[in-house]
Amino acid sequence: MWFLSKDFRFEAAHRLARHDGKCARRHGHSFLGTITVAGDRLHDTGPKRGMIIDYADLSAALGPLLEHYLDHWDLNETLGEFVEDPTSEAIAQWIYIRLRPILPSLVSVTIEETCTARCTYMPNYPPAFEPV
Repeated sequence: MWFLSKDFRFEAAHRLARHDGKCARRHGHSFLGTITVAGDRLHDTGPKRGMIIDYADLSAALGPLLEHYLDHWDLNETLGEFVEDPTSEAIAQWIYIRLRPILPSLVSVTIEETCTARCTYMPNYPPAFEPV
């Protein structure tokens, strides 16, 4: 079994309206995310020979989400239709739900809000996946 992870970054603002601390105020983060896919076999022919998936395919799947919803956006506005409070947990789940149809081997999404605080969303634990 192989687990392949791809990191990504985005800058965004949000506020947690019901929070009982300073997160109730609009503020920003330099988010770090990681998507992880799993596979139990490698491509045996073609340009992806020896891989479960090309890292470039992971970046291509993430690209539209970063461009249109996450990077340099106010997450309360761009995710608001889908997410009432854009917590790390909600952001990780939102990304997972959108990537899973195009990355069937997706296992988890991790969102790091600060250098000491992160959340991993893994809806199937232990991981269930569709091999590539």
